[in-house]
Amino acid sequence: MKKMAGGVCAAQGFTANGVHCGIRKNKQKRDLTLIVSSVKASAACVYTQNLVKGAPILVTKKHVVDGYAQAIICNSGNANTCNAKGVEIAEGMCGLVEKYASIPAGDVVVASTGVIGQPLSLEPIEGGMQELVNGLGDQNSLYAAQGIMTTDTVDKQIAYTFELGGKECKIGAIGKGVGMINPNMATMLIFITTDVSISPEMLQKALSSDVKDSFNMVSVDGDTSTNDMVCILANGLANNPTITEADKDFSVFKKALKKVTTYLCRQIAKDGEGATKLLECKVSGAKNKKTARIVAKSVIKSSLFKAAMFGADANWGRVLCAIGYSGGDVDVSKVSVAFESKAGFVQVCENGSGIDFSEELAKKVLSKDEIEVLIELNDGNSKATAWGCDLTYDYVKINGDYRT
Repeated sequence: MKKMAGGVCAAQGFTANGVHCGIRKNKQKRDLTLIVSSVKASAACVYTQNLVKGAPILVTKKHVVDGYAQAIICNSGNANTCNAKGVEIAEGMCGLVEKYASIPAGDVVVASTGVIGQPLSLEPIEGGMQELVNGLGDQNSLYAAQGIMTTDTVDKQIAYTFELGGKECKIGAIGKGVGMINPNMATMLIFITTDVSISPEMLQKALSSDVKDSFNMVSVDGDTSTNDMVCILANGLANNPTITEADKDFSVFKKALKKVTTYLCRQIAKDGEGATKLLECKVSGAKNKKTARIVAKSVIKSSLFKAAMFGADANWGRVLCAIGYSGGDVDVSKVSVAFESKAGFVQVCENGSGIDFSEELAKKVLSKDEIEVLIELNDGNSKATAWGCDLTYDYVKINGDYRT
């Protein structure tokens, strides 16, 4: 399994593009993205658990009920949520794909990201469709990634090549964060493409299983967005033996999917709004998987802990505190905590109590831009990882005037 260039266009038969159509005021920022498969593809999605859902999610659910889709259209700058004409607009966006790209509206996945509750017009979107479709190409993953960004500071894309049944297969993706991130499937959108031949049922099974240990383990600020969506299209052009059951090829495919999703989890967390540090919380020795996940997510979500990491303060008591209220089945008298980065390793807690450690070393360890929080529960064999970021002054600045 090797990393490769190409992002969402790496897999055979996929083209993409992103343009500025006028939804966003800044003309230098793309705000409309289209991803197209040359043939109809197996489709699988997972969505936000927020009761308030963007209209595009409602439309997409209807369009992929048969397990297939051929295109994804997404706008940024306006989330099309709590909009009286939201469903009409979302359906209209799919209709524009049919009009300009000759793909049936019912085979289109639609998504939106941006400000909630603002009116959205189809006029600018239709105005940009001809340019969007004319510019579709297999080298345009970057443009597509830029078209779904909001407060992201960098584009997020990845691709891998691997083998199934003697055939070379590819899987790639683009994604965006970076605030309102606490998926329970954030403003998070992930679009994955692959040329693997796999049934819709097995594709959904793979994605639904994967998100439990990938995107559901990311938190930037503890807020679950209204528009979160992860969508994967698999068009089968690699011509591998079609995956229809949980066999060896299915296991290989899941590993490739995990490579992609784990990479994007780290990218989203590292680019969290105002963030200066990626925090990776690794929990081991848990009684069961559920407890490991609960503990890791609780620590990574703690505002007090995140603030301490911003200040490079080895305040391990905040880790224990977050473990204690997590709801996980934990014996706190057995817990050990350590921090690790490129600057070194420092253990700060053993058997639920503090131990002597070098504050100077701890400061150096926590001053790096990627930090591992290592928690050993000493109570079993299960483990889990969660990703987050520090809490900085800039997070408040960004969200204090996000709408205006």
